[in-house]
Amino acid sequence: MDVVVDGFAYFVTVRQEFPQSTNPERSARLVVEVAHGLTTRSGRWRDRKNRSLEQALGVILAEIEERAMEDANHRANDERKRLERETRWQAVVEEAKELALREQLAAVLGEEAGRWREAALIGEYCNALERRLGALEADGDEQPMGSQRSWLEWARRYARDIDPLRRPPGMPTLREPTPDELRPYLKGWSAHEPKRQAQP
Repeated sequence: MDVVVDGFAYFVTVRQEFPQSTNPERSARLVVEVAHGLTTRSGRWRDRKNRSLEQALGVILAEIEERAMEDANHRANDERKRLERETRWQAVVEEAKELALREQLAAVLGEEAGRWREAALIGEYCNALERRLGALEADGDEQPMGSQRSWLEWARRYARDIDPLRRPPGMPTLREPTPDELRPYLKGWSAHEPKRQAQP
C-alpha cells in the first residue's frame, strides 16, 4: 500500500517473515518494509519476542514522516537550484542577445562603410578621369569621345547612388537573433532551455 504524507507517497509492504514455516509462531511473524527512496536509512521492522509490530507502529509512522520532511527539503532545494539555474541562464541569454544584436549592427555598419569607401574611391577615380580628359583637350592632341564623357557621368551617378551618406542612415531595424547566432555567446548554455550543452 502507499502511505501519503504531504504529497509524498511511500510504498509500504506487510508480509510474513517466514511464509514457508510450519511452525505457527514463526509463520505468524510479520515484516513491514518502507521502500528506501532517497534515504539510506533502514526501512524494515519485524515482529520480535520482546516487541511486536503493533508496538513499533509509532516508530514506523515517525520514520515515514521523517522521510517526508527530508523529501520536502530535497524538493525545496531542487526548486531553489532550478530557479537559480534559470536566473543564470536568462542573464546569459540576455547578454548573448545584446552581443548578437551588436554583431548585426556591426555587419550593417561594415556594409555602409564599405559602400562609402567604394563611393569615395569611385569619386576619386572620376576626378582623375576628368583631369585626364581635360588634359587631353588642353593638349589638343586628342579630343575625348562622347562615350568617355558618358562613362564619366555614369560613374559619378553610380558613386552618388551607392554613397550611404547621401541620405544619412538611421538606426537599423534589428531582428531577433537565431539560436545559432546566440550560441557563440552562451558560455556553454543551451539557447532553448536552462541546461548546459554537452561539450564536443
